[in-house]
Amino acid sequence: MYRRSIVLLLSALPLGAQAQPQQSAQAFLEALYAPYRAKSVTGQPYTEAERFFEPALAAAMQRDYQLAQKNGAPPTLNGDPFVDAQEWDVSNLSIHAAVSGEQATGMVAFVNFKQKKTLAVELVQTKAGWRIADIAGAGGSLRALYKVK
Repeated sequence: MYRRSIVLLLSALPLGAQAQPQQSAQAFLEALYAPYRAKSVTGQPYTEAERFFEPALAAAMQRDYQLAQKNGAPPTLNGDPFVDAQEWDVSNLSIHAAVSGEQATGMVAFVNFKQKKTLAVELVQTKAGWRIADIAGAGGSLRALYKVK
């Protein structure tokens, strides 16, 4: 009877309240880059920053985006941060994540319009799962761009 009560109680909880397995850092990055493998025209909606970035960086990006819209100006980020470009034709994509506790570093290499690129994607584990703390490439990093410490 006691076990049955616990099972019934747990099954009545909303899905978000039940323990669900966390996605691995590698799986997070693979899912993030899936539209680029599929040659998606739109890539990822990086303007929905909270879906991809850790809270401080997401907040800085959202503030900048809202201010730019209010002023009728382009946002600070002038391109897709996941491919470090305004346009893309990604091929030879490789992704490797190395995890150390609640942090991970992803190395993402690909060819975009015949130009080889390598991005270092720093990840942190949050309550919502893995999120990007920074993306750095030849052009600099997001944290530096938004002056987030």
